[in-house]
Amino acid sequence: MANSALRGSAIIYHSRHQLVGVRSPSSDSDTFLKSLSFPSPLPNFSLKPLQMKRITPVVRAMEVDISLSPRVNSVKPSKTVAISDQATALVQAGVPVIRLAAGEPDFDTPTVIAEAGMNAIREGYTRYTPNAGTLELRSAICDKLKEENGISYTPDQILVSNGAKQSVLQAVLAVCSPGDEVIIPGPFYVSYPEMARLADATPVILPTHISEDFLLDPKLLESKLSDKSRLLIICNPSNPTGSVYPRKLLEQIAQVVAKHPRLLVLSDEIYEHIIYAPATHTSFASLPGMWERTLTVNGFSKTFAMTGWRLGYLAGPKHFVVACGKIQSQATSGASSISQKAAVAALGMGYAGGVAVATMVKAFKERRDYLVQTFGELEGGAFYIFLDFSSYYGTEAEGFGMIKDSESLCRYLLDKGQVAVVPGDAFGDDTCIRISYAASLSTIQAAADSIKNALLYLRRAVPV
Repeated sequence: MANSALRGSAIIYHSRHQLVGVRSPSSDSDTFLKSLSFPSPLPNFSLKPLQMKRITPVVRAMEVDISLSPRVNSVKPSKTVAISDQATALVQAGVPVIRLAAGEPDFDTPTVIAEAGMNAIREGYTRYTPNAGTLELRSAICDKLKEENGISYTPDQILVSNGAKQSVLQAVLAVCSPGDEVIIPGPFYVSYPEMARLADATPVILPTHISEDFLLDPKLLESKLSDKSRLLIICNPSNPTGSVYPRKLLEQIAQVVAKHPRLLVLSDEIYEHIIYAPATHTSFASLPGMWERTLTVNGFSKTFAMTGWRLGYLAGPKHFVVACGKIQSQATSGASSISQKAAVAALGMGYAGGVAVATMVKAFKERRDYLVQTFGELEGGAFYIFLDFSSYYGTEAEGFGMIKDSESLCRYLLDKGQVAVVPGDAFGDDTCIRISYAASLSTIQAAADSIKNALLYLRRAVPV
């Protein structure tokens, strides 16, 4: 009973262990409930000194959040870059790899262009330029587009960027909203779908077929368009297939586009002058009713062998170009002042680059013709052939394993043949591989021999 009576009360002791009283929680702070007495004195307590142990603090490192944004996680790495990097690493290790993966001319930049760049450095032309590019270059681009492509622009409708790739990305970001659809004929340039994903848009791939020269069927396009369709990307001539769109087919596509007021067209024309007769190039914006809804992208890397100068441009209605310029102003600002001076010189070399470019195109055609004779029939442009090697799927090689798809075939050709080419699945067609012939004819011949020899070692897998 005493214990229960004391429960919840505070026992007050004198400093010499004499019990004085009990404080009730419900009583006034200065009032004791009662005095208590015990029949025997409280026992003496002895207090032992507290034994203190030294405690070593455990310091835990704060874990850093290394998560990435869903937008970046949705983007796939470029297989062309991966193959090129792997081939470069092998070369640096002493392996004599023939590199036919990257789309880069093997020619030096023409002397007149290089001299213009060096003169810009010597003359101190090394400072920032306007975000959209120098007026001198934008005016020269306007003259080029009018004379060679039959489309008219003013300098404020031109945006010069750090490569055509930046021009394409900024255009996609500027016009696409989350949930929009970007229509892409496949096989496609590897970056197009990933650029759409960076804009939170959905890439919609429309397959084409080798039997139709990998050209988009207007009827298929019409069947796939909806209110969500915002942008159609056409690469003409095509990377990776080399196909060139005839004007009549482009007109049929334009008629489909015209029925959809919300649909814009991005025309990637970076390979326009690397083209072989009887094919001819047509700019999509030159077609009736298409100027207002077309964003034309071009640049200097391919035609003028200026890949390292990093210079491209966008031409289109001012409303869209200004929007792209806003993105650029917050990302990279203007392109290199030195490269822009060099580009002015490039555009001054004559129609379609003059003799220097014609010489390069002639060499590309000679290499292409050799590959066509060696591997298959093809017409078109750019400096790629896109060939169906799917008949080798299901074979195997001793010490390597099974050839299951275009990626394993390309790994085998790099391992056994020491030739770097790009798997077709990177471009949306797993039956093919892409071979770039932007290398000397002797290199192309050696590569073709190595590929053929490597293929001889493949044998059909024996069922177990």
